[in-house]
Amino acid sequence: MKRRFEGTVSLITGSSRGIGRALALTLARQGASIVINYVRNADLAAETVAEIEALGSRAIAVQADMENPEEIDLLFESTAAEFGRLDHFVSNAAASSFKKVLELKPHNLDRSFDLNVRAFVLGAQRAVKLMSGSGRIAVLSSYGSIRAYPTYANLGSNKAAVEAFVRYMAVEFAPLGINVNAVNGGLIDTESCAYFYERVPGMAPIESVLAKIPKGRMGSPQEVADTIAFLLGPESEYITGQTICVDGGLSVIAPPFYSDTSPPLSLT
Repeated sequence: MKRRFEGTVSLITGSSRGIGRALALTLARQGASIVINYVRNADLAAETVAEIEALGSRAIAVQADMENPEEIDLLFESTAAEFGRLDHFVSNAAASSFKKVLELKPHNLDRSFDLNVRAFVLGAQRAVKLMSGSGRIAVLSSYGSIRAYPTYANLGSNKAAVEAFVRYMAVEFAPLGINVNAVNGGLIDTESCAYFYERVPGMAPIESVLAKIPKGRMGSPQEVADTIAFLLGPESEYITGQTICVDGGLSVIAPPFYSDTSPPLSLT
């Protein structure tokens, strides 16, 4: 039986670990060739390439800092040189500074915008040139794009901008046969989430946040990867310009929270 993504080429930024790595392996299991992008950890990228090759798919690792437009060019040039085309571009690499708005410095704003917004737009521009007649573009967002919580203003506002670009790209790229969507993740069990809750001074304990989530737990990188894979596949042909939340219901609740109530919670 033909594997679902047989013959396709996928470029995933920040794909040596976390959600990006889970997605790379998910697509590779279904036959996709993968471009692994990393910034510093060449060993981890090489391990991911080896795992993909063990699954019977092709892969290359390309070091490129997505904050740097010249290195973004290098990433796509390497993709074109190796595969000659591109079917999927997933903008996953992200980072920011976690400070209150009044504490943000110009360099905090610049670096966060460059990596989260500019890199997505420049990457999409270059991806379209390698797509012929059809393609899929996806970007990782977070619930800080639609909800305000402590120290997340810089990254959350950038994710909101990314979701706006998704809508504009979807309209402009539709005549080219290219769908563009976002996946908005909640609390996902990654190094990035652990860093936020463990390293930001004074941050609420993650247990107190998990108690508010209707599903009562963190999500897994694989659950996010599976959602992105759906958006990259043929089943999503009529879905574009959308942001899909993978957050266990976190973005639909509001105070008073169910976890703060007590029985009988009912009028008789």
